[in-house]
Amino acid sequence: MSSQIKQIHTNKKSVVIVAGEASGDAHAARLVNELKKLDDTISFRGMGGDSLRDAGVDIFIDMGKISVVGFVEVLLKYNLIKTELNKLKQNITKQPPDLLILVDYQEFNQRLAAFAKSIGIKVLFYIGPQVWAWRPKRVYKMGKIVDHMAVIMPFEKVLYDDANVPVTFTGHPLTDEVVKDKTTQQARELLQIENKTTIGLFPGSRGSEISNILPILLESAKLIRQQQIQNNNEVQFVLPVANTIKAEDLAPFKGILKELSVTTIQNKFYDVAQSCDVILTASGTATLEIGLLEIPMVIVYKTSAITFFIGKNLVSLKHIGLVNIIPGKEVVREFLQGDAKPTLIAKEALHLLNDKIYYRTMRHELSLIRQQLGDGNGSKNVAELAWKMLLENAK
Repeated sequence: MSSQIKQIHTNKKSVVIVAGEASGDAHAARLVNELKKLDDTISFRGMGGDSLRDAGVDIFIDMGKISVVGFVEVLLKYNLIKTELNKLKQNITKQPPDLLILVDYQEFNQRLAAFAKSIGIKVLFYIGPQVWAWRPKRVYKMGKIVDHMAVIMPFEKVLYDDANVPVTFTGHPLTDEVVKDKTTQQARELLQIENKTTIGLFPGSRGSEISNILPILLESAKLIRQQQIQNNNEVQFVLPVANTIKAEDLAPFKGILKELSVTTIQNKFYDVAQSCDVILTASGTATLEIGLLEIPMVIVYKTSAITFFIGKNLVSLKHIGLVNIIPGKEVVREFLQGDAKPTLIAKEALHLLNDKIYYRTMRHELSLIRQQLGDGNGSKNVAELAWKMLLENAK
């Protein structure tokens, strides 16, 4: 192994890494940091956001321009997305990397993977498409456009193995990243907020989620506050602002945020979460992060009617939240599309606040999720896989 280490150090390697949303940007950054521990001479460039930039990656395309969710929303930005994809294609054609690492951001990254493969660039796809949820035959497509899959759910590996696609279950990176390191009181002291009942409003990390989901969360917060006041109970609201959210995204809500005295906090997701008694959250990676912190929550999802209709007819899952998908049962109530009504959401939040047995039961169920996601070291494991692929390229 020492001769292999020397070989890679004497031949400087380049990696292009691509992420298109906040969670992928964070996963990618952790991968880069772990890969640097194995070889600090590797040069990194690609598409991403602040997390990858802070990890030392030369970001020549900022993902913020094209970070959207939903079929219709993608169509609205199609020309811009296509332009950025072409920039990446041109970049890897002129300067072929030793390895292309694609992190989630499915349709975009699958197109880039197919192109890279066609010109002989080795491709590692980290966090594959949710083939267990819809279009399972995509495993065969992935086999044609990647050299190796790195999957983060244990049941995903079986699907790729059955299709003879090279795959490694690396474990979920969040099991290492998300750690309960503060009590509720400690988190509140750190954030300089009052030590009283706290409700988190977590609308997501994309501009489209802010416009679709934040109004529902704020109306729910109004109803919760009214009920708490009637019962002579104090309540406060906190809202973490992802680095992908711009000031103009929140501008339309300035009045109601002030009316509810919502404390907005930049880039301290885990601290904000740990300060909360209950969280109202958009579906997505955030539900798993909150779940790993064992904080009871309510899941809310709303998108354009067309996007929801298409998705509903394609997806074969009973649940949308990862905290329900992983254990295969409803641990957390989900309020989707037409059911995403402030009255229903507020009622569920108040149920959690007022029913101690219900609250403790949910916390217990959430505490069981971690052990289902592997033994940890997810980012380290995928970094070692990437490094092995670089070594093989050097032979």
